Amino acid sequence: TNYSRFKNKERTMDAVKNQMQQMRSKLNQIPALEKAEDTTKIPKEYLVLSGGIVFFILVFFGIGAGSLCSIVGFVYPAFKSLEAIESKIRGDDTQWLIYWVCYSFFSIIEVFVDSLLHWIPFYYAFKLAFLLWAMLPQTKGAKFLYDSFLKEFLKKNESKIDAALNDAKRSATTIASEVAAATAELSAAGLSTAAQYAKRNSSMDEDKGNESEGKKES
Repeated sequence: TNYSRFKNKERTMDAVKNQMQQMRSKLNQIPALEKAEDTTKIPKEYLVLSGGIVFFILVFFGIGAGSLCSIVGFVYPAFKSLEAIESKIRGDDTQWLIYWVCYSFFSIIEVFVDSLLHWIPFYYAFKLAFLLWAMLPQTKGAKFLYDSFLKEFLKKNESKIDAALNDAKRSATTIASEVAAATAELSAAGLSTAAQYAKRNSSMDEDKGNESEGKKES
């Protein structure tokens, strides 16, 4: 009946209002949202909801999602790592070191399979969820990955990784020395050519001067 529909709608609205009030009470603890509310004259809970919707649309449809994932996966952990360095508690240092190991491992894999990632629907939405799961202290996904897989993998392949890094270092040193030698050789050749050109011009000027003096004497 119309009355029951009206009551259901009223109960739904009351539940939504209660949820919004609970959200507002939690958001009151964030000074930045207080300033944003005073500036825009928009309740902070609506600002958060609208920002969340925009954020979801950007990630879900891949609009600038790559840059957004990079910012989320790097900026917040970098800030928390800086806090961990300055604090005297050792546990948070270990947590963020583990996160950076997992982040680096994930980024290396992503480089090699980059051409395939464009075929995965909503890849960046999954990537963002993975990064949040890995970094947040509530989930500690990075520690789970490290303890269950990466730790044993890295220990078994530690010698191979060290050898590969040493080879890469030697190759980089060799390439740098070859480039420096080639640059020096080109510079020397350029200076020699410039000197010969200047010498040729000076001899031509002397010949012209001698010719003009001879014409004046005649």
